[in-house]
Amino acid sequence: MVYKLMFIKGPGRFGQCDNKLKAANGQLSQTIPTEDYCRRPYARLRISLCQFCNSIQAKMDGKLTGLRKEDVYCNLRIPDEFQKTNNDINVVIFTGQGIFCIDVKPWRGTVSAHNQNWHVQVKEEDQNFTNTRIEQTEDPLKAIMTKTANLCGHLKRSGVSVRQSLFFSRVIFLSPDCELDEELKKKRELVSQSQIDDFLRSFREGYIAWISDALTPSWLSGHLSYRQMESVREVLRGVGTWDLMRLHCGEQLKGDYQGCQYIALDRQETDTLEFSRVKILSADSLWALLGHAPQVTVKMYKRGSQGWLGKSLNATATIPSNTFVIFRISGEETDAKIPANSIHSITLSM
Repeated sequence: MVYKLMFIKGPGRFGQCDNKLKAANGQLSQTIPTEDYCRRPYARLRISLCQFCNSIQAKMDGKLTGLRKEDVYCNLRIPDEFQKTNNDINVVIFTGQGIFCIDVKPWRGTVSAHNQNWHVQVKEEDQNFTNTRIEQTEDPLKAIMTKTANLCGHLKRSGVSVRQSLFFSRVIFLSPDCELDEELKKKRELVSQSQIDDFLRSFREGYIAWISDALTPSWLSGHLSYRQMESVREVLRGVGTWDLMRLHCGEQLKGDYQGCQYIALDRQETDTLEFSRVKILSADSLWALLGHAPQVTVKMYKRGSQGWLGKSLNATATIPSNTFVIFRISGEETDAKIPANSIHSITLSM
């Protein structure tokens, strides 16, 4: 659990989303009280994760890492020994030298460890005074190590045995304004903003070393064999991620699509729901005066049907614009009710 003040709402598009959604249907605030989802921790984390993934992509394009796109996975929901998938690993990087499990943090301030919890000391300066507060969060290193162990166990249960020494846990701090205390700086599992480029370059060095002894048995080289790598890829490709809901205001929510009373679909057959709404307010009002409820058209596209003409349409449904779509947002304990006319699209994971 991250305590209430751990993440602060920033300027810009986050705030622009608030009134639109609340105006769309006042009941939304009953489902998501006080702080709407645009102010929640994952909103900032989503941007930070995108920044890190873009950085990896830039390094791959510049041939600086030796990584391939198919060996970088985001938001993998690895089941634990009880087959629960409540948490995800932000980034999994898979190379010949091992499997790197990475969580990304957008924290700002001075970070220190205190028993089971970590503290982030944040200074806020105004014209007349400086305010310092301490925010408390669970140990992120312990969390990623637990999720890394879950991945190791999941591979083993799937029939792929990889030595535990080939799994590496990392926590990356993206902000240049995040300072680790002296004790935390000693931990190689923690990567500060100034170390990110070196961290990514290390994958190229490991990749070259792995290529040089590719014909050496894995038990001698200490690297993953070709056969192991292909087996791991097959398992990782079958691991689920989150469903992604895109809103008209520009925000994106990750979580689990729970359903809508007017929409019936098969996840195995459908991967995208596209919502179109009434764009002209006067037309909306005219329909209301005539006793008709404004409507939203939902197009459902076939999974894996991308062609040169685009995706193939699977089905179409027309629903009232004030219909609620039930969505369990990642990190929340209850379902959110999102008005259909606020939604741009939903991408469904397997």
